[in-house]
Amino acid sequence: MITGHCLCGAVSYRAEGFARGVLACHCSQCRRQSGHYAASIKVDGPLEVTGDIRWYHASPEARRGFCPNCGSYLIWTDHVASWVTAGTLDAPTGLEIEDHIFVADKGDYYEICDGRPQYPGTRHGGTP
Repeated sequence: MITGHCLCGAVSYRAEGFARGVLACHCSQCRRQSGHYAASIKVDGPLEVTGDIRWYHASPEARRGFCPNCGSYLIWTDHVASWVTAGTLDAPTGLEIEDHIFVADKGDYYEICDGRPQYPGTRHGGTP
């Protein structure tokens, strides 16, 4: 079971578990939404959200969920899967970054030096 919540606690979530480790996305949308790169985990099974979450449709395929009170970015979802932002998970998580995607689009103000695999786009050419 994984659980998490926004900064003010008005929105929380829970799911059975996660399908993989942390994925770091360096695309321009994630950077603008989060202020840096977005670190997320893919949810395994249904995602239960409590509270008044708001959705921003970032593209025809994806939307991003955030708390209307504190602005915390919590969820990324498309037609196939849901991802929760790693920073909103309740600790301890025991997770580590597995991969970096969209590194061809990363900001010019930092380097990726953790030795994890890096992909210019997605890992498999589709959505994360």
